[in-house]
Amino acid sequence: MIDIPITYVRTDAQKIVRWVGDNEKRFAELMNMFFSADDRTALRCIWIISLCAEEHPAVIRPWLSRLVKLAGKRDIHDSVKRNIIRTLQFVNIPPSLQGRVANLCFDFLQNVKEPIAVKAFSMTVLANIAAREPDLKQEIKLVIEQILPYGSAGILSRGRKVLKQLS
Repeated sequence: MIDIPITYVRTDAQKIVRWVGDNEKRFAELMNMFFSADDRTALRCIWIISLCAEEHPAVIRPWLSRLVKLAGKRDIHDSVKRNIIRTLQFVNIPPSLQGRVANLCFDFLQNVKEPIAVKAFSMTVLANIAAREPDLKQEIKLVIEQILPYGSAGILSRGRKVLKQLS
């Protein structure tokens, strides 16, 4: 059973990530906790989920569809959305989800109310999709170029990096 402390720091999260490792049963326990938890616990879980996916991208694959669906909901906490999109940076998105994920990321990029991190992670996810679907490159470039003049330092930095990657 996963025990997530009420207050915790990155070292606590890393301990849980090491305990979960690439064990699909333990990761399923974490995911089930996330989907059934109260808001506070869910916020802690999603951060750990993103760290697990960064270390072991294969464990997240069976859960991608549910996470993408959740990310598209309007009433989710920004932290949940941010960590879902962050997680998508580390995985090969299956062809069956690429369209949905691309549309979601384009929507996030063009929404002025989206947090900077969600936009930055969306750029990377789109660039990763474009690596397998080159037809998207031009559309991604156009959207990024449209938002750069109004972007924060983080958006400018990530935008320039992604534009360079797409060229």
